Amino acid sequence: MHHKVSIAGVDEVGMGCLAGPVVAAAVMFQENIPEDISELLDDSKKIKSALRQEIYAVLNQMPHVKIGVAAASVDEIFHLNIRKSASLAMQRAVSKLNILPDLVLVDGTIAPDFGCATQTIIKGDGFSYSIAAASIIAKVLRDKLMVGLARKWDRYGWEHNVGYPTVMHREALRKYGCSPHHRQGYITVRQFSFSMDVEQKEQVKGQGFYE
Repeated sequence: MHHKVSIAGVDEVGMGCLAGPVVAAAVMFQENIPEDISELLDDSKKIKSALRQEIYAVLNQMPHVKIGVAAASVDEIFHLNIRKSASLAMQRAVSKLNILPDLVLVDGTIAPDFGCATQTIIKGDGFSYSIAAASIIAKVLRDKLMVGLARKWDRYGWEHNVGYPTVMHREALRKYGCSPHHRQGYITVRQFSFSMDVEQKEQVKGQGFYE
């Protein structure tokens, strides 16, 4: 009697950002992946936004694909540090599958305890379909979240940089200080935010920017 090994791929998005949560996704293909889908799966950063969203929609409609998504908040990042928060987000994502895989493939070098066998793969989203799918799902959802936050916190360009430390984002931190969604334990956030002088802070505060 043969036992089919269940494998889940997990990846996180947002570790290198200055703002917003870290988001993780876990994906388990319970049947063979259609070739027209597998040939599209790759590192989410190498795929254009429109195509990422198309793949995301297709994956969510496939009946034999199990998907778990979770996050670790800015507050958790502050108290735990980013590596532990990324591990926590990945553990939560795997638990959302509602089935414990026999093996979890993890992109990178962090190996959280999932309660089952785990294998890390450097640049795994280029080698594993399930990791690549997880990368795409986490990226689409986190980008959507940051675009939503940008509607209120519109001075940081999150609709374009989704929280990453671009020149425009750093300059906005210098000019306006940080928002509640910034990772205030990060040295870069503190350095740029604290460069505001008192007059600037009072002016921005008077505009209700911190409300």
